[in-house]
Amino acid sequence: MATVSTAPAPGMHQIDLSKLNLQQLAQLKQRLDQEMTVFQDSLHTLKIAHGKFMESGECVEKITPDSKGKTILVPLTGSMYVPGSISDTDNVMIDIGTGYYAQKDIEGAKDYFKRKVAFVNEQMEKIKTLGSEKSKVHKAICMMIEMKFQAQMQSGKPNAS
Repeated sequence: MATVSTAPAPGMHQIDLSKLNLQQLAQLKQRLDQEMTVFQDSLHTLKIAHGKFMESGECVEKITPDSKGKTILVPLTGSMYVPGSISDTDNVMIDIGTGYYAQKDIEGAKDYFKRKVAFVNEQMEKIKTLGSEKSKVHKAICMMIEMKFQAQMQSGKPNAS
């Protein structure tokens, strides 16, 4: 596997790894390592968002007309809660991001969280696909580095690029 094709992605091109020297291969590997780290971080962030949207959707599902007047803990921050009671079982306030809140009826809130979960799932799949492709390229580069290093050692040449 001397050629790595990344042509399906826009802006990408095909590289013949056998024509690169060890230093160029090492630089390419380092760049791929950085990209894969970014993908892993992004995937981790999306998993956290997915969990929060799922949890919020489940909470909205639990609100019924029988919930009116029940005592709940209202979050003020991520770790501070105050006691409160449910006064309106037809509408909820939802956090739509960057400090903005919107009032939605229960069905609208359920729909909102379902759409958010679907969107995050879609983004996670895209990142997994890209990560998988980058991983294949990374593996090919590592194999080529190993082959070139072995060839260099067998020929007895010093480690010059």
